[in-house]
Amino acid sequence: MDHLPLNDTPMLVSAINFLLRDEEFDTLDEICFHFNVNRDELEQRLASEGFQYSEEQKRFI
Repeated sequence: MDHLPLNDTPMLVSAINFLLRDEEFDTLDEICFHFNVNRDELEQRLASEGFQYSEEQKRFI
């Protein structure tokens, strides 16, 4: 994956969860660093759409 689909919330959540599930990245921080995305801004944006990141489950729910 060359970039995250930042303009499509459901696809963005799916892409991040896919990258974590398939162990391409171990943490959300690694994903944000790799794709040059601010984690706080990403989490705030997705929270406004009803998604919360679970550190325990390593995915957005």
